[in-house]
Amino acid sequence: MKSDPYLQRLNVHLASAQPSATYRMMDRVAARRAEGAKVISLSAGEPDFDTPAHIRAAAIDAIGAGHTRYTQVAGMRALREAVARKFQLENGLACTWQDTIVCSGGKQVIYNALAATLNVGDEVIVPAPYWVSYPEMVQLCGGRAVIATCDNNSGFKLTPEKLSQAISARTRWLILNSPSNPTGAVYSRDELRALADVLLKHPHVLVLSDDIYEHLIFDGAEFCTIAQVEPRLAERTVTMNGVSKAYAMTGWRIGFCTAPRWLLDAMEKLQGQQTSGSCSISQHAALAALTGPQDFIASSRRVFQARRDMMVEALNATPGLRCDTPAGAFYAFASCEGLIGKRSQGGALLRTDEDVALALLDEADVAVVHGSAFGLGPYIRIAYALDDRALQQACNAISRFASACN
Repeated sequence: MKSDPYLQRLNVHLASAQPSATYRMMDRVAARRAEGAKVISLSAGEPDFDTPAHIRAAAIDAIGAGHTRYTQVAGMRALREAVARKFQLENGLACTWQDTIVCSGGKQVIYNALAATLNVGDEVIVPAPYWVSYPEMVQLCGGRAVIATCDNNSGFKLTPEKLSQAISARTRWLILNSPSNPTGAVYSRDELRALADVLLKHPHVLVLSDDIYEHLIFDGAEFCTIAQVEPRLAERTVTMNGVSKAYAMTGWRIGFCTAPRWLLDAMEKLQGQQTSGSCSISQHAALAALTGPQDFIASSRRVFQARRDMMVEALNATPGLRCDTPAGAFYAFASCEGLIGKRSQGGALLRTDEDVALALLDEADVAVVHGSAFGLGPYIRIAYALDDRALQQACNAISRFASACN
């Protein structure tokens, strides 16, 4: 008996959204490994380190102490106080614990903010290259993503001119991500100042600053967030962060933000009907992360910078590839323009960067994500969050693959 098509009708916004390209590649990797292939995956955006021991111990202690029940929707007060101190001390933001919310990952922070404010026809400026979820979240919330393409001539960063051109009467949000996924680009204080000057002329535009890679910034560069550079924007800015990248806690699913109270109230109301509070054990672990020893951050940063240098050197020595040196995060965004139009040794015609990524997986057992999924091709995003031996093996395999293309 056939199902009634009416029963299978999806929400129109969900039906139009695209699944995550990153997770699609991870699914392909899992399928190849199930077939027996030894794939080196450079597709997932998570540190390969273990969560620091004192954070894991805090979670175990929390279980032993019986902290296994619901928390307040917006998070435990002790954690929110720690979040507020983090924003005060590290980012120079004037906030108290009441000016924060804790969510089940940074992704939920962003989604809650958009879902609480977007109506049909509202526009969100998304600089490209972008994290794959930004435009899809906008779509799911009924808005329209306005893509502002930023190529390597601007260091993959939004310029004041492009921002001015993208703003309209319907603009509701600007999303900024620094350091960037996928490019590793970092906005300087002066660059943020120039963007802030444009935003001050358009008081109807909210700002979402995704700072999740804040502590992964290299070469001694200074990290700044836009509400810190221009405090007058704080009343319409969500400054989002979390513990996933800085403390190798991706699976713990804790994100947080500071934002204006009217928006936090709306986000809490939404979250109360959606997931309620984040996992209580994860919140205790996050509290230990923010208040305990911080030496892990500096040590992991040194490792990632060394990996970056190795990866960029290897990519620039590979025929058909070119890679600028990223200033932060743990991604190399490499142009594969020199391979487009060629044929791989296995016979695949490389018409697009997605073809390059798929051929690399099928023929070289190396998984990367095509840049066009992030809004700019022909590039490939390479996550260098693996040990040195695996990265060197991957670089060698990529080089052999590219050298055999003709």
